[in-house]
Amino acid sequence: MCLTLRSCFPCRPCRSEALSKSFSRCRFRFFSRTRMRTRSQSADPVGLGVNFPPEKSGKPAGGRRFMKLPKFWGGNKAPTQAVVGIPDSTTAVEHHSPKEEEPKPVALTPEEIFEAEDVQHLCEASQQLIQREEHLFGDTTETDSLTHHAEEVDKLALNYKNLRGLVLKSLSLSLSSGEVSVEALTSAVKAINQEIDQDQQWEKRNRLLPPWRQGDWKKLHDSTLRKLVEDRMDNPSTPPPDQVDKSSFQADINSMGRQLKEDLLLVVKVVKKCYPPEQDICNFYAKLYHQTFSSRLRKIADFGLEDKDCIFLLRWVNEYYPQILQKPELASEINPEVLGKLLSPELLAPLEDQYLSKQQEELKTFISRVLEEAEQKWRRGDEPTREDGCFVSHVAYDISQLINGVASSAATVLGDPHKAHIITCQLKDLMQSFQSFHNNVMKQDKPNSRLFIKANLGCIQQFMEVLNKKHHLFQKDVQKNCLQILLVMKESAHIYLLKPVHESLRPQYSKLGTTDWLNKPVVFEQLLDSIESELQELQGAAQSCHEELTGQLHQEVTLEYVRRLLKGKVKLKDKEQQHKAYQRIKANTESLKELFEKTGSKEDWLNDILTTIAEVLKLQDLPAIQMEVVSLGAAFPDFSEKHVSALLKLKTNITKANRKMVKETLSDHLKETSAVVSRPFFSKVQVK
Repeated sequence: MCLTLRSCFPCRPCRSEALSKSFSRCRFRFFSRTRMRTRSQSADPVGLGVNFPPEKSGKPAGGRRFMKLPKFWGGNKAPTQAVVGIPDSTTAVEHHSPKEEEPKPVALTPEEIFEAEDVQHLCEASQQLIQREEHLFGDTTETDSLTHHAEEVDKLALNYKNLRGLVLKSLSLSLSSGEVSVEALTSAVKAINQEIDQDQQWEKRNRLLPPWRQGDWKKLHDSTLRKLVEDRMDNPSTPPPDQVDKSSFQADINSMGRQLKEDLLLVVKVVKKCYPPEQDICNFYAKLYHQTFSSRLRKIADFGLEDKDCIFLLRWVNEYYPQILQKPELASEINPEVLGKLLSPELLAPLEDQYLSKQQEELKTFISRVLEEAEQKWRRGDEPTREDGCFVSHVAYDISQLINGVASSAATVLGDPHKAHIITCQLKDLMQSFQSFHNNVMKQDKPNSRLFIKANLGCIQQFMEVLNKKHHLFQKDVQKNCLQILLVMKESAHIYLLKPVHESLRPQYSKLGTTDWLNKPVVFEQLLDSIESELQELQGAAQSCHEELTGQLHQEVTLEYVRRLLKGKVKLKDKEQQHKAYQRIKANTESLKELFEKTGSKEDWLNDILTTIAEVLKLQDLPAIQMEVVSLGAAFPDFSEKHVSALLKLKTNITKANRKMVKETLSDHLKETSAVVSRPFFSKVQVK
């Protein structure tokens, strides 16, 4: 019998009429429910299929979100009120005659949704269950509800159990592409949020919670997603073919990392759409994956790792994982600063120490081997390698490449350039080993020693370039000490290579500043010829190193020239001799300049020294002489009063009082300026 007949069962005529109309109504209800299964979800409470009138007082019951609802099962209810989809017979007679327009279909009931496992309508099911809950408990005591409505309460509990099951199923499939639709997940999320709001309403009532409310929906959501993430990280997809040659340890980490990346991209592109923006689901998932990945790595780090696995783990922590979070798609949604490092400093410290110790050991071993090979080659009497006509050594290149590679890699692996300084801090000791080899080559002075020193000049230059250009790889004190060692090595190499040159030129040096020099141009020409011959012997170093070496010779020849001149062996008695000396010095200066420029010297500043000295010797007017001396002192603050006195003594026609005035003028100027000696020259010229 149709349920609609019960309300007027005693009246036979009415019963007959109701039977006919109820049959039509039942057909319509079946038809309408079938149609409603295809309807899209709606959050509008009006579409829930229940049309509850307000209370007489006009006040809503059951909290701010819900209208006060009449009782469904038992208790007093209006004669025209119907349960979902079951119309009152009177209403059916009055309002649903066959001639009337077909009514709109009603919504599915929770029972229908759960029976069909219709996950796209979990939001509507949640809304209806909340309304039933409010009907049962909104304005009655728990005892009354549990006593008088036990059947309805049991049914509501069962429905909530079914709702929870389908919601959990939808959440568990959140990251399974193609197994749950965006609409279904969106509906599940809305249902969860509705239930969270209802949990809060119960908290405000300060009343005993019904059994189905004793589980926090927010905790349920969070724990479900946490379990989902843990399962996916524990069972990542099969490693790609390029992982087969890696250890199981490395393959496992790579698989977890790849799973993390793929899932976070899915969250950003798809799952994010199913949640309200304020829930910040992207950062929530990122936190879950971060914690899970970190937990797995912590377990691995607790065991002793081989060196290669230690490096691999550090690279994942400091390089690969940050690179994943920096992908443009993720960087706009996830804040890595909040996540922090995958491993704590306490766990990273032993791994870093293991890595740094290994790198230091390898660097020291490699450099020692490179220096040993170079020394063995020298001891055998072999010549250094020639490239483009220059003697070269691969010591600096090999060592520099290794240092640069190791330090740069360490900065990446450790995630901190400053930690890489621990590796390069031992460079000072290694550079001292190179200096010892360098000094030993010069000390023993074998037939091939000069060739090796020329090759070493190139090494020294390369080391200096690395220390200056890659200064971030070294601590400041290490950089400073190494540069000082290299500077000493370069100076000693120049002395070693130029010493035979000066010994060969000594006979010509002795004639400078003499009467023969003043009167016979051939004296200086012989010196030039000897210098040119020696310059040929100096060739063999790399181009830039050869230019520095010839520049050093240019400076030392000029020093010897000035030293011999200020010794005062030639006396310039009158204006004519002084002018002649001026011309001779000017001519010599031009000849030296031309010769050394051809060999690559860039010491043009030396020309100004000789030219100014020549001007002082030519001038006869005391104020003019004072101006030239001050000019020379301004350019070279190490030009002392002794040098002035020795220079002016060459001019025998200048009085002692005038010499004193010139010296005082220079002294006053130097006191006023307090100039710093940038290019020492006269301090190397000893005069009496």
